[in-house]
Amino acid sequence: MASEKLHVLAHPIVNARLSKLRQTSTNSKEFREGIHDISMILGIEASRDLEEETFSGQTPVGPFTGSVIKPRIGLTPILRAGMGMTDALLNLFPAASVYHLGIFREKVSLQPVEYYSKLPPNPTVDQVFLLDPLIATGGTACAAMNMVIEWGIPVNKIKLLCVLASQDGLNRVQSEFPGVEIWVAAVDPHLTPNGLISPGLGDTGDRLYNTLKDADKV
Repeated sequence: MASEKLHVLAHPIVNARLSKLRQTSTNSKEFREGIHDISMILGIEASRDLEEETFSGQTPVGPFTGSVIKPRIGLTPILRAGMGMTDALLNLFPAASVYHLGIFREKVSLQPVEYYSKLPPNPTVDQVFLLDPLIATGGTACAAMNMVIEWGIPVNKIKLLCVLASQDGLNRVQSEFPGVEIWVAAVDPHLTPNGLISPGLGDTGDRLYNTLKDADKV
């Protein structure tokens, strides 16, 4: 297992935000804010090794040598929950291109079904941040990985960012893509028979956009 490619955040702020997300009493506004905050920290941590390019500039006091991020950045959020992570990453990379990927998990087979891709014919970026708040079975993340790789981005230029993952899901992603770098806020040990992370934090898309069914609300 390529454990050196797996990075699990260990930070009191992340732990507190995630604990708030888990609670059924957390409303959609608070949930969106929590996903945003954790995504921001994930993005900062995952971008530590990005190549920099220097330039000469002038402050009001004197000259200085500054730096900019050299690689062209692309964000590929998986619809719809990945959209909850996008604004945080755009705060870090305002010029990034955003390519939405539409993948849903069929409820009976739990297999991923692709239904939408905004990827252009040829890659226009050097580094991709794949955004998926939850990695449960790992099927959706693996399907998205295949889409980005087939587009022409090498696996070592893809960083997978997620808020919460199951151990089984991580094992699957690492088994199929041992070269991918994964950044996750926390890992839960179990999956339910329906393929849900346990204890997890529920359906991220529904909680982000307040579309929970009455039976799911408390």
